[in-house]
Amino acid sequence: MLTGIQIAFIGGDARQLEVIKHCIEQDATVYLIGFDNLDSQYSGSRKSDLTPDVLRDIDVLVLPIVGTDDSGVVESIFTSKPILLTDELMMSLAKKCTVYTGLAKPYLYNLCKKHDIPLVEMLNRDDVAIYNSIPTVEGALMMAIQNTDITLHGANIFVLGMGRVGQTLARTLKALGGKVNVCVRRPEQYARAEEMGFTALYSGELKAHVYDADIVFNTVPAAIVTAEVIKQMPGHTLIIDLASKPGGTDFRYAERRGIKAMLAPSLPGLVAPKSAGRILAITLSQLIDEQMNEREGA
Repeated sequence: MLTGIQIAFIGGDARQLEVIKHCIEQDATVYLIGFDNLDSQYSGSRKSDLTPDVLRDIDVLVLPIVGTDDSGVVESIFTSKPILLTDELMMSLAKKCTVYTGLAKPYLYNLCKKHDIPLVEMLNRDDVAIYNSIPTVEGALMMAIQNTDITLHGANIFVLGMGRVGQTLARTLKALGGKVNVCVRRPEQYARAEEMGFTALYSGELKAHVYDADIVFNTVPAAIVTAEVIKQMPGHTLIIDLASKPGGTDFRYAERRGIKAMLAPSLPGLVAPKSAGRILAITLSQLIDEQMNEREGA
């Protein structure tokens, strides 16, 4: 239970609603900032403006999956008003407060460091990232089916990256009968890909193998689907880039070649916000409980 804990939510998308409901059910006191256009009323919560007075006594500050942009703007689909997390606002946070987000960009990271505020990036946790890979993969498969005229069964598919999303994606595609090639950087990843029954190749070999690619899924947040690689692809290839913005694809050159390339970050919030929100809600309540226990034991 979160009885006596004061939590402020600033912005977000539909995933945040599940987290809010869970915290209210756990008896937390909840403040909603940047939810002006939210029609639903949540008993036990109150809508507020982003002011130092609101932040002064809270225990937990919850930001969206991408906490802020590079200038401190917090995105929210529930308001038309700009939300800016400033240095002055962060100064008003109580020393007991912890900031939770999905992944922090340098602006938020540096702001928390400057004011000695604990920052927790939930998507850096293996358990959250693995659970989150499920809606990500389901959304990626939906996009592939909608944007091709072939079945995934029998398709020649490349999965770039053998991380938490890459493994779930490659395994699911193989189960559907796809011919799955996994592109990796390190020898242990190569060995794991072969052990799992995929055709393994190193990143430097990619351009020599994509001449008959039907679909390319990228999960690597670095320039990997370069112009040189795209040049070797047949015209019907579909590229779905799942990495965070700006992705790892040369979208300009893909368009010039007439190859369809789609950037698709944050798929869980688009295709399964309720499930993705539950994952975050359970993790957040566990982390807050641990935080409170550590404080009491200090």
